[in-house]
Amino acid sequence: MKKLDNIQTDLLLTNLDEDQKLSCLKAFKVARLIGVKPKEMDKITKSLNIKITNCELGVFGKLHFSEIEDTIYNKLSKNFTTGKKVECQIAWHTAKDKGSSLRKVGSTINNSDIKVTHCQLGCFYDEEFEQYNDK
Repeated sequence: MKKLDNIQTDLLLTNLDEDQKLSCLKAFKVARLIGVKPKEMDKITKSLNIKITNCELGVFGKLHFSEIEDTIYNKLSKNFTTGKKVECQIAWHTAKDKGSSLRKVGSTINNSDIKVTHCQLGCFYDEEFEQYNDK
């Protein structure tokens, strides 16, 4: 893990919310600002006793979501691997499609049977998914 200098640490700390947590979206922003890969953010924040919160896909945090959108569910289902699992990066990519958004994809995932694997920030992964794809 990369050790942050004072400027990088200040950039991270100025992006915390009122609860001294870093939102998912801000974690991506901070990664870009401090020059690290997003996947490093989990280790960096843990080393500073900071929690990443409010996953835009509804995996963790307290964001409120609307309803499932069948068209988004169908797009995501084309990327299922084992069970009804989709990688975080694919879900974000789906959100860039015309007529979609991160909020709509998150709502569909959060209110359905889809599970997200491989957080792009390094917050979680799926061992079963790893074993399946290593074969």
